[in-house]
Amino acid sequence: MTGLLVAVAGAAGVLTRYGFTEAMGRDAALWSVLSVNVAGSFALGVLAGAGASEQMRAVAGVGFLGGFTTFSTFSLDVFADLDAGRPARALVYVVLSVGLGVGAAAAGWALARA
Repeated sequence: MTGLLVAVAGAAGVLTRYGFTEAMGRDAALWSVLSVNVAGSFALGVLAGAGASEQMRAVAGVGFLGGFTTFSTFSLDVFADLDAGRPARALVYVVLSVGLGVGAAAAGWALARA
């Protein structure tokens, strides 16, 4: 049963990310991926910090947040910027994505523990 719930939650996460990206517009695709990944990192930090059950972590963490966030798109965006001769933009995106993502996860964890 948990596997089915993970699959349904994953589909919901993917659809949420798609809707968010569409709402922001194609011109903002890079920044929508950054926003989704930071928000997902925060949410996963809250989930982990709150001591959620194994099933909740599987459904919400692996399922919904796994579908919602996207490392592969982040990686391709960095490569595309490098390939297009925009190394500074690629570097800023990497630093912001990793720094804000880790910071958001830590903030979520701390918030849940408070």
